[in-house]
Amino acid sequence: MTLRPSLAVIAHDGKKTDLVAYATYNRAVLAQFDLYATATTGRLLREKVGLEVTTLLSGPLGGDAQIAAMVAEGKIRAVLFFVDPLSAHPHDPDIRTLLRVCNVHNIPIATTLAAADLFLTSPLLYVGMGEEADVVEAGTEVMGVGVAQPGGAPGRP
Repeated sequence: MTLRPSLAVIAHDGKKTDLVAYATYNRAVLAQFDLYATATTGRLLREKVGLEVTTLLSGPLGGDAQIAAMVAEGKIRAVLFFVDPLSAHPHDPDIRTLLRVCNVHNIPIATTLAAADLFLTSPLLYVGMGEEADVVEAGTEVMGVGVAQPGGAPGRP
């Protein structure tokens, strides 16, 4: 049985254009996850990229806190949170809570495009998803718990 782990996606307003470009480029990989996103981010992923997304509240209205609760409940495997470090955010306490909850529960959280690339290319993100998990950007195929082989398994194309 193939499992579809959940991935949360958040992007500050100043990073939404970057998110759409990133998600478009990585659409096939992101489509392997059950995606949860704050309101506007989720709408953009659905309308501009064509991904299925469950949307929550917007960040300032409690969406970051909703994702933090899902992390605490063990419902989220990783978080992609494209942060705009040059803007003030009135819901900064919720952002800090999300970061703290991810740290407490040992859930990886990427706050930059470079860190998100590392996540999506790590075979560890795909553990438990079955052999058909497609680590497109890494050029690897998941072989089992924490084991990946470049270009797939020996004897396989």
